[in-house]
Amino acid sequence: MAEGSLEAPIRHPIPWQDPDFYDEAKLDEELRRIFDICHGCRRCFNLCDSFPRLFDLIDESESGELDTVSSTDFKPVVDACTLCDMCFLTKCPYVPPHEFNLDFPHLMLRYRAVELKKGEIPWSERQLTETDRNGSLARPVAGLCNWAADNKNRLTRPLIEKALGVHRDADLPKYHARPLTLQAKSEVPEVNRAAPAFGRKALLYATCFSNYNDPDIGLAARKVLAHNGVDTEVVYPACCGMPQMEHGDVARVAETARKVAAELRPRVDEGWTVIGLVPSCVLMLKFEWPLLCPDDDNVKALSAATRDIDEYVIDIARNEGMAAGLKPLDGGVTLHIACHARAQNIGQKSTELLKLIPEADLKVIERCSGHGGSWGVMKQNFEVALKVGKPVARQARQAGKAYLASGCPLAADHIRQGMERIDGEAAIPAETHHPIELLAKAYGL
Repeated sequence: MAEGSLEAPIRHPIPWQDPDFYDEAKLDEELRRIFDICHGCRRCFNLCDSFPRLFDLIDESESGELDTVSSTDFKPVVDACTLCDMCFLTKCPYVPPHEFNLDFPHLMLRYRAVELKKGEIPWSERQLTETDRNGSLARPVAGLCNWAADNKNRLTRPLIEKALGVHRDADLPKYHARPLTLQAKSEVPEVNRAAPAFGRKALLYATCFSNYNDPDIGLAARKVLAHNGVDTEVVYPACCGMPQMEHGDVARVAETARKVAAELRPRVDEGWTVIGLVPSCVLMLKFEWPLLCPDDDNVKALSAATRDIDEYVIDIARNEGMAAGLKPLDGGVTLHIACHARAQNIGQKSTELLKLIPEADLKVIERCSGHGGSWGVMKQNFEVALKVGKPVARQARQAGKAYLASGCPLAADHIRQGMERIDGEAAIPAETHHPIELLAKAYGL
């Protein structure tokens, strides 16, 4: 039997509507089948904490094999998975079409779907996934929310930790009083008709993060695209569902996928490209939604029309050429390649984007930050998340660049927090950036 396939990895649709998907005996059988393969391979030992937990669990059992491990001890292995997809895409030799048919992240997803069905996902954790509700409620009192969520606030953060399970020291994203969708209505940049790419048109899918937490990402993207001749509109029908996906609520994610895809389908048919501003959201639209709704033509059409913002800019650079006006940035950039950008299998588009800036001084780090969406801020995970991300934080600290950037804003902030725990002479950047923001800065926009 060959070790690994010679063909490109493929992913099967997620059979979440099949009753067998939630059958605990069949789930346990599949967990044991896959865990036994992982135990004999161990190539993923350094990706996240799931695999060390699994291997220690087996090694410390009575027989040193899986047969003497109780199924009740599997939960810590599942809990450590952040659904980053790096094991599936970069390490595992046994993914489909190999006959072992191993998809570790989607097995973890199935386990959580069963937990959710049984009512075992904590209420507090599910509240963190309600990004649209939370963003809408926080908007009128953004200043008060940001004061309460500041990790230097020793009055409120212990209360938040007790109520929601969020570690009192974890950096949390700030809320913005004016969401991107509102600002986009009043701040429409003039399209550069002399740019080589004039005539293109794109819908900027705001994502919950850029809409409620950091509208500057979307505003920067819109200005860069307008300067390069692209007519844009900002749309935001709903959150992509990645927060719910992480907690196993696949039915709700599928419902969102159908709703958003149906709403955007007419624009897609008119030739508009859909651009996501955060890699996790792009991954959902491109890959996860079609696996949840494989028979939905609207979802398929939206998937084919979706691009990551960095990917789209590089497409302009390669085909029409970029508009003039880029100037060097002083001090250099440490760039982290987000895991969900890597999972799109598009190459290092963030690196290519920043290399468009004259005299680009880059330190590129392609390794997991350890954050994992809402996973890394939880009380039981925060220190583990910093441990997983320590090699990234160490490289960033040693690089000593003026700017710290990542396509994943949460990852960038987590890396910066890790840098604060590592000694070094160079100053730590006071804030973090999305690559498109640095390109806008280089344009003077």
